[in-house]
Amino acid sequence: MINVLIVDDDPMVAELNRRYLEQVEGFCWQGSVSTIQAAKQKLQANEPPIDLVLLDIYMQKDNGLELLPVIRQMQNNIDVIMISSASDMPAIKQALRYGVVDYLIKPFQFARFQEALSAYREKHQVQEQRDTLSQAELDNLIRRSNTPSPTDRIRLPKGLTKLTLQSIWE
Repeated sequence: MINVLIVDDDPMVAELNRRYLEQVEGFCWQGSVSTIQAAKQKLQANEPPIDLVLLDIYMQKDNGLELLPVIRQMQNNIDVIMISSASDMPAIKQALRYGVVDYLIKPFQFARFQEALSAYREKHQVQEQRDTLSQAELDNLIRRSNTPSPTDRIRLPKGLTKLTLQSIWE
């Protein structure tokens, strides 16, 4: 299971995000906090370890972007999906520079939320289960693309699958 912390000062939004989260397989809600300070404490306590933070930018007393450098300095491998009404390029650029794995602009549809979490879950599983990747697999992981690479488009003879061919090659 992927442990998730929600950081949003609006209790209704935090609850909505929690309910959305519960509808996506493979994720476990570990709590919601409404301030950057509370988020820091929860992340530093590391019990249970948090894998993913759903982070808002505009909060009454805080700016969620201030949490990003703190997370990057921690020894824990914590990823962040921004969920914010901030659609201005400076905020988006700053979030991307700190390595957020996705960015959802409020208001968003559940389908977009589900897409973000599903893509994250797949990436997380690959990183946890694999020791090595091929270039095509790495490209798909980085680009979050299911578009077949030119080598994937080559038709194999009848009865031969990509997986079988890879096993033979190895």
